Amino acid sequence: MKARNLLLLLISATYACTSGSSTGEPAADPVPSRAEADSARVELGPNSPQLERLSIETVLRARVPLDVVVAPGRIEGNPNRISRVLMPVPGRVREVFASVGQAVKAGQPLLTIESPEASAALSALNQAEAARSEARAAVAKAEADFDRIRDLVEHRAVALKEQVAAEAALAQARADLERAESGVMEATRRIEILGLRPGGFDQQITVSAPLPGKVLEVAVAPGEYRNDTGTPLMVIADLSTVYMTSAVPESQIRLVHLGEQVEVRLDAFPDEVFRARVALIADVVESRTRTIEVRAELRNPLGRFRPEMFGRMVHEESFADVVVAPSEAIIQDAAGSFVVREIANGLFEPVLVRTGRPGAAGIPILEGLSEGDRIVTRGAALVFRQPS
Repeated sequence: MKARNLLLLLISATYACTSGSSTGEPAADPVPSRAEADSARVELGPNSPQLERLSIETVLRARVPLDVVVAPGRIEGNPNRISRVLMPVPGRVREVFASVGQAVKAGQPLLTIESPEASAALSALNQAEAARSEARAAVAKAEADFDRIRDLVEHRAVALKEQVAAEAALAQARADLERAESGVMEATRRIEILGLRPGGFDQQITVSAPLPGKVLEVAVAPGEYRNDTGTPLMVIADLSTVYMTSAVPESQIRLVHLGEQVEVRLDAFPDEVFRARVALIADVVESRTRTIEVRAELRNPLGRFRPEMFGRMVHEESFADVVVAPSEAIIQDAAGSFVVREIANGLFEPVLVRTGRPGAAGIPILEGLSEGDRIVTRGAALVFRQPS
């Protein structure tokens, strides 16, 4: 295969001319002569069956990214919108109104509890109100005593020290009333937190949803007595926004910035591309994988994105206008990548090229071609498939 051997010689020599040693000196490989270069060209006649099987296109420029970050990741709930519902007080669970997967609104009842804490809170309120009534009566009496003694002092009927003592008693009564008022406020606040109403003692505590969302977990059943107020009964998550959490290589983290828009591609929806905003870049490097966690906020109004879905985050940087070629036009050989360029009708030659990262527009050709060159985009290997 004479033409094939000449092709390899031409590409290898061209590669040697464009690369040198570490000292900057050219490689010692021989440079092909003009005759050898011309011999690497292939001419197909107008009636050649091979020519009919070729597709030839003109390469054009396109704006493509020179740096692309592709990091695997998964969907996670927004930690600021996840609530773990706890027992407010020890007690027995009477009813459970929510189930896994159910959508709930903020303030919607989730379960009811029977607890002696409810009766204790109501009793404390009654005692605080009674103490306030006594304090008010004491203030009224102290004010009346002070007015009476002050009048007697003005008529010199009693000594001045009696007025001083009455004034001190009035101040003490007013201080006691302030403490009683604070006790009532504290007791009232407690029964409000427990969802109780002032009055009867036979009341159940209702636990309501703290935020709108979906019930992801339920770990309680009616009739259970729970003494542990630190173990979650339910997990509710607002999934209207979620995070795409990705592990970006340390060498590429410089390309990602807070507030930037990135693409999210999920395995569950392979034909769709979603947009997200970088909301968090971790301050530490994961020592084992040498990656940095990046969270991108993704709107989820339809609830399509579920926690633990796998996918990847894609971010493009450093755009440039370069010529692009379809992937079918690139031929990989021992010397590198090359394309077949049409010099004239039916006359072709191999051209060594330096390619960039493939993108939606095609494969960027960083060196080797110019805008307007015509290349074989389909069947390039057929051009040099000559009989030996």
